[in-house]
Amino acid sequence: MAFSLHGVHVPHRKNTQDKPVARMDAPGTVVIPMVMHIGKPARPTVKVGDLVKVGTKIGAADGMVSAPVHSSVSGKVVKLQDFLLSNGAKAPAVVIESDGEMTVDESVKAPVVDSKESLMAALTESGIVGLGGAGFPTHVKFNVDPARIEYLVINGAECEPYVTSDTVTMVERGADMAYALRVLSKYLGIKNVIIGIESNKKTAIASMKKLSEEVKDACTLQVKVLPAVYPQGGEKVLIYHTTGKTVPLGKLPIDVGCIVINCTTLATIGSYLQTGMPLTEKCVTVDGGAVKNPQNVLAPIGTSMAEMFAFCGGLTVEPAKLIYGGPMMGLTVPDDSAPVIKNTNAILALTEKEARLPKTTACIRCGACTNTCPFGLAPAAISKALENKNAELLEELSVNACMECGCCSFVCPANRPLVQNNKLAKAFLREEKAKEEAKA
Repeated sequence: MAFSLHGVHVPHRKNTQDKPVARMDAPGTVVIPMVMHIGKPARPTVKVGDLVKVGTKIGAADGMVSAPVHSSVSGKVVKLQDFLLSNGAKAPAVVIESDGEMTVDESVKAPVVDSKESLMAALTESGIVGLGGAGFPTHVKFNVDPARIEYLVINGAECEPYVTSDTVTMVERGADMAYALRVLSKYLGIKNVIIGIESNKKTAIASMKKLSEEVKDACTLQVKVLPAVYPQGGEKVLIYHTTGKTVPLGKLPIDVGCIVINCTTLATIGSYLQTGMPLTEKCVTVDGGAVKNPQNVLAPIGTSMAEMFAFCGGLTVEPAKLIYGGPMMGLTVPDDSAPVIKNTNAILALTEKEARLPKTTACIRCGACTNTCPFGLAPAAISKALENKNAELLEELSVNACMECGCCSFVCPANRPLVQNNKLAKAFLREEKAKEEAKA
């Protein structure tokens, strides 16, 4: 596997990047899943009939790689139910009927942080997870030997079409980011910080250059302006383009001296350390051709897509597709009852014209998929190996290195479902390995 400067030029469609964030009132009901992160689901700590407030813990972390969950509204717990996750699995969810008051829990107060240990304890209780990707618990990411950290890389690339929630965070929440950087520098010894931003975000770049001056007493913040080429925001891609380091297959960023954190995650850390308010709300880009008034909305976690769209003036036409996230790596959802969760950065309601896919035809062996893959993989060959159920070949083709960015599908002239096949191939390989281990 080799890194390259490959990628694709996707249409930006950053329709909301110059609009201020609009705060949404308390919705009537929120549905809060107990798993909004990588790792074990949180254990519900409330029962039907309990009264809760904003910031009340309603789910306790279950193990090291887990994260607590807090109520995003004040009101009454009316149901504990199963929630269907995007991967088809089910997890518990707490349904809360809001009283509309948004009363803050008395336990919410700024944590006392005076050491690395107290910082880790605070982050553990915050419920903060990676807000730009898979939702890795933040306290786990930072719980490493500080001597191993050479660079803190801040992801401000936001390379997906439509999505601008990170962009407005960089413009509007510099003070929170600065506070977090000072604390991380003081207790983790982080001195070298790089923020990678695509060149199409002029206002955010100016804001981050100003931030670099504000925090120079604590750390060196370098603003790297990167080409607007998708998938610039992929973790390993970003590390390569900001530090020149390559993360080997099967290794983590910390293995090459890097910790990568999304800019909104960083701002949320800063806010939590100052106020003690855990992660209960999320800035979400609401866009797509079917949305009457696209904008960035600060909404309580658990708010349904339907209420988000209503806040934005409703839908002008029946959407052909509803998506969590951007159109390249986002997940299609069946209906607008799906709630905003911790790592939801956008919800899109696409028209038939936006969502329409041309008919799939036979592979013409043009090599476009390999030429654009950031890791130099061969998606067409992976699809063939999957068709033949050839696990050994899938290993040789390094299918597990695929970050599922969708560049291959985007450029394929035959409109083949290459990224979908990569996902299926990875799942097939896991199943085959599990069978082998069971036999051993």
